[in-house]
Amino acid sequence: LNSANTNDQMQALAREITPMLSAHRDNIMLNMDLFKRVKDVYDQRNSMNLNHEQLRLVEKIYKDFERNGANLPAEKQEELRKLNNQLSMLTLKFGENTLAETNKNFKLTVDKKEDLKGLPADVVTAAAELAKKQGMEGKWIFTLQKPSMIPFLQYAENRDLREKLYKGYLNRGNNNNDFDNKKVIAGIIKLRDQRAKLLGFPNYAAYVIDENMAKTPETVNQFLMKLWEPALKRAKHEKDDMQAMINKEGGSFKLQMWDWWYYAEKVRKAKYDLDEAQLKPYFRLENVIDGMIYVANKLYGVKFIKRTDIPVYNNEVMAYEVQEADGRHIGVFYMDFHPRPGKNAGAWCTTYRSQSYKDGKKITPVVSIVCNFTRPAGNVPALLNFDEVRTLFHESGHAFHSLFTDGPYKRTARDVPRDFVELPSQIMENWASEPAVLRVYAKHYQTGKVIPEELISKLSKSAQFNQGFETVEYLAASLLDMDYHTNTFNGDVESFEKTSMDNIGLIPEIAPRYRSTYFSHIFSGGYSAGYYVYIWAAVLDADAFYTIKQSGDMFNPNLTTKFIT
Repeated sequence: LNSANTNDQMQALAREITPMLSAHRDNIMLNMDLFKRVKDVYDQRNSMNLNHEQLRLVEKIYKDFERNGANLPAEKQEELRKLNNQLSMLTLKFGENTLAETNKNFKLTVDKKEDLKGLPADVVTAAAELAKKQGMEGKWIFTLQKPSMIPFLQYAENRDLREKLYKGYLNRGNNNNDFDNKKVIAGIIKLRDQRAKLLGFPNYAAYVIDENMAKTPETVNQFLMKLWEPALKRAKHEKDDMQAMINKEGGSFKLQMWDWWYYAEKVRKAKYDLDEAQLKPYFRLENVIDGMIYVANKLYGVKFIKRTDIPVYNNEVMAYEVQEADGRHIGVFYMDFHPRPGKNAGAWCTTYRSQSYKDGKKITPVVSIVCNFTRPAGNVPALLNFDEVRTLFHESGHAFHSLFTDGPYKRTARDVPRDFVELPSQIMENWASEPAVLRVYAKHYQTGKVIPEELISKLSKSAQFNQGFETVEYLAASLLDMDYHTNTFNGDVESFEKTSMDNIGLIPEIAPRYRSTYFSHIFSGGYSAGYYVYIWAAVLDADAFYTIKQSGDMFNPNLTTKFIT
């Protein structure tokens, strides 16, 4: 809730409660009487006639205690407690700073209509409405939230303003103010390294990845670098295409970071006769939700019942009951789609209550997906770009993972390695772009007409467009994450990041997807030494979806049943 709908009071409570929770976890994991009982069971596990799931549970719980310091001597345990407390507060601080830098500390105010040239009408309307809300009627406000920023970078002809907005985004947490994250990062990295070594690992990445499919940082780095060279080569070709477009238009400048979205859109239009403005009218939010529900029903036989009698934490949140085909209750599914001041940037799935059993009775899950999609503007409903469409399907895949979980033990039900957890989410993205599925949900918000075959064809043909850029910015961030958690940190965030990117040859026209000072995934979001997992799981989801498609039925019930079990 603190991530999705916070305020000053909530943040104050988080600062008070976070160290209490850290101490509470330590009081469990470092309880020697409890650990002795766990170890006794663990040592006898092979002679206790345990079934497969019980055996896995015993081994998981023992390893949890071990990885959290139960085997350390008393003085080392006390040191670990201090490290855990400090880390919990620094990660909280990082998140608070990033939220403020994204939602409060920067805005681009436009007061001349000519500076809006090139922008679609719905983008201009949304900016005017935001300005009016902030008491600046007659002006236009653009923020660092992606539904506001990305269209400006894609379409605004004023290059100076594109630069100003992009640099505002790029420098979040790096403005030498009260919300600067450089010292916070330095503290987090130092403490994580100390913690890993205290627990017997050479570095923090080795500690994290030991539980993952990849097993070692070396495997991860080899995997990422195998992809890096072809991706960088492709990105350089894309850069050349855009520079050629600049030259053709008579521009006397070299392509910069803040030009990439603008000229990529021009090149896409020239190559495929397609731009996002043509697609968005077919992706009304409500229709995309219907498309996701259609796929879930076809794949898994589940139903979604919209409920207005279930409490929500913000009046923008929608609540659904998810049921089996025969009407049996599975769980509650919240959907929260639009930016607001108290919400973190990005998109994620979370649970307010996980599936469990108590006294033989199943406790059903309460799951939520949280996104930051384009808001309705004027008389125009919320129209999504195709990246937002994929995101909705992606986060719903995470939600299904939680909703469909059914196991007797909390520790093993739904518990998968971090580099597997993106498989159920990423595979859902494949159906979003399937022509047969598009024909079901992609309908023009004004006429109700189904998306034309011509547009489906263009969307399909352009699917690999700009993938050099997208893969390079992602891999750069993944490699930066690995560097922070394997290499000796020099204490200077800016120079460390620069050296990391120079070492892999990142071109100056592209920044890592997340620069250090706003890299929430790894400094406050649970993906430390694990940002690589998306592309690792992409290999798995490509294989799984290919297998389903090759069967001749993209909703093959035999294969989808295997997939979810």
